[in-house]
Amino acid sequence: MSLDGRPGDRLEGPLPVTGNGVVLEDSNRPALAPMSSQRLRLIPNKDHNPDNYDDMELDFSPSIFTSLERFLPPSMLGMPRHDKVKFMTEILLKYLPHGERNRVQKHRDYRQKIISNYQPLHRELYSMHPATTFVAPFLKAVSDNTEESFRRIMSEPSPGVFTFEMFQPQFCELLLSEVENFEKWVNEAKFRIMRPNTMNKYGAVLDDFGLETMLDKLMENFIRPISKVFFAEVGGSTLDSHHGFVVEYGEDRDADLGFHVDDSEVTLNVCLGKQFSGGELFFRGTRCDKHVNSGSHSEEIFDYSHVPGCAVLHRGRHRHGARATTSGHRINLLLWCRSSVFREMKKYQKDFSSWCGECLREKKERQCISIRATKRLLRREGESTA
Repeated sequence: MSLDGRPGDRLEGPLPVTGNGVVLEDSNRPALAPMSSQRLRLIPNKDHNPDNYDDMELDFSPSIFTSLERFLPPSMLGMPRHDKVKFMTEILLKYLPHGERNRVQKHRDYRQKIISNYQPLHRELYSMHPATTFVAPFLKAVSDNTEESFRRIMSEPSPGVFTFEMFQPQFCELLLSEVENFEKWVNEAKFRIMRPNTMNKYGAVLDDFGLETMLDKLMENFIRPISKVFFAEVGGSTLDSHHGFVVEYGEDRDADLGFHVDDSEVTLNVCLGKQFSGGELFFRGTRCDKHVNSGSHSEEIFDYSHVPGCAVLHRGRHRHGARATTSGHRINLLLWCRSSVFREMKKYQKDFSSWCGECLREKKERQCISIRATKRLLRREGESTA
């Protein structure tokens, strides 16, 4: 899980047992009374409606506390938010190595310095206003919240790759204008900023200059319902943190993007504009860590051409890249959505055939071998009987 939105800044948990002694409790066992000895539940309480922590001063993203609250012991669920935050913070800090804590604090100070000095150009962007952000069919589909409603507005040109119209043109223009204003401030203030990831030399982390809350709402209220339907096997229903940024391609910008996987469970990629040619995405199959460098099969090969305002939604482990933008200027919004629950549980799995193409192929191979061996055995037994 990312604590502050940076790729690779990962706190994977909090679930079964950690190296720092945070042991989880089976949900059938009674919780102990003193808070200091309380233990998290092994199975989350799905019927519990967690509190919202957006308005509190916290050491970690509010969505982390909302997600973790379902694992609290039953006796703590009705306690005041302040008490629950204190308990959950102690667990998170124990889990986080000391050096990582220092790094997180430095990044928090870095963000605060930006937000204290940068003056937003379009303040309406910093709150989520669905009616002026999304196209009407997308809003209707999310409101209905069924697989049928989502499929009415989405295409699936390749297995696991979904495309659909999402943002209104005016919202794209406002966001582009805000990013340009931020870059202008960076240049004038001679402020050195962190880029989105190790692959992109241009672009900006939207979370770093105040858009984190807006992107949290985008993930929780609009991307998670869709991911729950189409990407449940990779934590789509438990997305609880994100890394939001824009990337820029074209003349005097990044030209292309190499073959890679994202540090996410689910990735939203929306083209904001402007005029450009080239820059197609190419997909080459979903893979787990073990098979990430394996070959691609013909049915996994797919290329996609960007359209301003349109979104592409896919698993983070879906291998992909971007071809060179041959002319013009292309800017895309990326939202890497992550699930701490999935990342922790993944440590205890060996078979990912529900989503890894190579695991599935190996599983089918083993099944074929088993069937052939069974047939040979039955044949021999029949001949022996005869």
